[in-house]
Amino acid sequence: MSAKRILVVEDDVDILRLLSRELEDAGFEVMAFDSGMRGLSAVRESSPDLVILDLGLPDISGQEIARRLRHTGNIPIIILTAADEVGTKVEMLNAGADDYLAKPFHVEELLARVNVQLRKRSLGATQKIGELTIDPARRQVFWAAEEVRFSPREYELLHYLAGQPGRVYSRKEIEQNVWGEELPPSSNVVDVHIANIRGKLRDAGGFGVIRTVRGVGYALKS
Repeated sequence: MSAKRILVVEDDVDILRLLSRELEDAGFEVMAFDSGMRGLSAVRESSPDLVILDLGLPDISGQEIARRLRHTGNIPIIILTAADEVGTKVEMLNAGADDYLAKPFHVEELLARVNVQLRKRSLGATQKIGELTIDPARRQVFWAAEEVRFSPREYELLHYLAGQPGRVYSRKEIEQNVWGEELPPSSNVVDVHIANIRGKLRDAGGFGVIRTVRGVGYALKS
C-alpha cells in the first residue's frame, strides 16, 4: 500500500513548514495549505487519510471545516488550537474533530496522535450507510440483516469507497490505495471488482449502491 496521505491546513507558514517536514520524515505523504477553502478542495480531490486542521484560519473557521468534512465522510480530524479551555474543546469535538492539540505542542506528541487515529481507522468503527453496514474490525459487510461475503480485494475496494460516501474516486486513486500501484492502462481489474461487488450486493437486495461517473471514476451512494 502507498504511504498514508496527510492534509495539513495551517495559516502560520513556519508551523506549516515544520509539520510538513516532520510528517514527510515520518513516512507520510503531505499536502499542505494555508487556506481553509483550498484545504476543503484538496479533500474532495485527493482523499487524504487524515486531516490536521488549525482552528484559527483567516478565511473559514476550523470548526466549520470540521463540520463539513464530518458531514461528507469519516476522515480522522486532529485540530490544532491556541485555546485550551473546556468549552472550546467541547465545541471542537461536537463539530466532528477526533482529537485536538493545544499550541504550543511537541511534534512527537502530534505524530503519536496521528498514528493513534490512523490505527483506529484501520480497525475502524462500524460504518452504516443506508442499508449497508461495514464492520472493519471483523471485515464483514451486511446489506440490511444479510451478510454479504467478498474477496479480500473486493472488501478493501468497498471499504475504500465508503471512506467518503458520495465522493467520486478516480481510477488512479483506487489503484494506488487499494492495489498499491498504478495498473496498466489496458487493465480492467478495477471494473471487474466493481462489477463483482455490485453483483453480490444486488443479490442481497442492494441496487445502485455504487455509482459510475463515466471518464472519472466510482462513488458509493450516500
